[in-house]
Amino acid sequence: MERRRFKQTQSLEQRLAQEAERLREQARKLPAGAERETLLRKARQAETGSHMSEWLTSPGLQPPKPLQPPKPLQPPKPA
Repeated sequence: MERRRFKQTQSLEQRLAQEAERLREQARKLPAGAERETLLRKARQAETGSHMSEWLTSPGLQPPKPLQPPKPLQPPKPA
C-alpha cells in the first residue's frame, strides 16, 4: 500500500506557529478551566516545537566536539 504524499507549502516552523496562535485564540473564547488550560498547554508545546526546529536547522548549530580523555593526576609537588 502506497502512502499519500503532498508537498508542504509552509515550513514546519510556520505551521507550528500558526497552530499555536489558533489554539490561543480558541482558548481565549473559553472560561477559565481544564479545557482552556489544555489548549494553552498545546499552544506552548507547538511554540516550543517551532523554536526547537528553528534551532536545529540553524546554520550556526555545531556538532558536539569529541570528548578528550582526562589527563592523569599528578602528585602534588613538595613545597
